[in-house]
Amino acid sequence: MGNTMAIEKVGIVGAGQMGNGIAHVFALAGYDVLMTDISAEALKAAIDIITHNLDRQVNKELISADAKEEALARISTTQTLIDLGPTDLIIEAATEREAIKTAIFEDLVPHLKPDTILTSNTSSISITRLASRTDRPEKFMGFHFMNPVPIMQLVELIRGIATDEPTFKSCYEVVERLGKTSATAEDFPAFIVNRILMPMINEAIYTLYEGVGSVQSIDTSLKLGANHPMGPLELADFIGLDTCLAIMNVLHEGLADTKYRPCPLLTKYVEAGWLGRKSERGFYDYRGDTPVPTR
Repeated sequence: MGNTMAIEKVGIVGAGQMGNGIAHVFALAGYDVLMTDISAEALKAAIDIITHNLDRQVNKELISADAKEEALARISTTQTLIDLGPTDLIIEAATEREAIKTAIFEDLVPHLKPDTILTSNTSSISITRLASRTDRPEKFMGFHFMNPVPIMQLVELIRGIATDEPTFKSCYEVVERLGKTSATAEDFPAFIVNRILMPMINEAIYTLYEGVGSVQSIDTSLKLGANHPMGPLELADFIGLDTCLAIMNVLHEGLADTKYRPCPLLTKYVEAGWLGRKSERGFYDYRGDTPVPTR
């Protein structure tokens, strides 16, 4: 059991923002990719987005036109989840709801090869718990890509309590072949990046809520005072305020520490449906030519 498994065929569950980015980097690195989604529209949109993003890389001379065509030829799509059965590695990138993820794994398991590795791109759900619902907890890992996947260099590799060494090594080698860098995290709520990043964003929202600074002064302060490429409120809008709130709730419930209490102003924005860029309003209003602070 000491040797790692050769991974050539990769199945990706979910054709959303994360799924299409993951398909893009795997196809570019020479893997055969099969992407599934319940929605035919989502699959079509994903291929369009991947094509557009590959074109951008060609225009910036990061890849050749041939590499683009070869990558696109390696991606196929299906609306039938169980078609992913014969793949070597599966990356689940569906909605961040545990019941949905568990149902996907339960449907897949009877159709998998004995040595297929199962992974989840979850940003906060317990890997150990997801793994325990499958027939192969030792071959289950967290494989957490950052958004946008083609640009961000980091992949968090998260072992569940049962994950074995060959599985970890196989996933580690995959990250190397993708040309990205892996960081190993233990399976605790929100892993490393979000455990540090989300409380910072939440604290920025408290700073706004308590009137310490305006949206503009908070974002300018962190950009110029801490050399962050984006201010924390701008970043929250980019991530999605609903996602930020969900991760704060996972931290608060999972670690039971009041320092992770979501700011009431964050909750209010989410209740208003002001979720950031995707809904055109969050801490900024994106409906005009330039974003305008909403408070």
